[in-house]
Amino acid sequence: MNENNTQIVKTGPGLATLLTVLFIALKLCGIIAWSWVWVLSPVWISIALVVSMLSIAGIFLLVADRFKS
Repeated sequence: MNENNTQIVKTGPGLATLLTVLFIALKLCGIIAWSWVWVLSPVWISIALVVSMLSIAGIFLLVADRFKS
């Protein structure tokens, strides 16, 4: 038995990755005629969401710090 209490977490690709691969494959096969901006939209939408959340958290921390004093 393994007495080492290590925990292994296996994760797979996220939804944005799967959608991006699917959209690229559909575009290259000629099934969809979307612009590349929309084919790659899962990537830039994910980045925009992360940046938005970090911005909101930063603003919250700044406001909370002002009321703390």
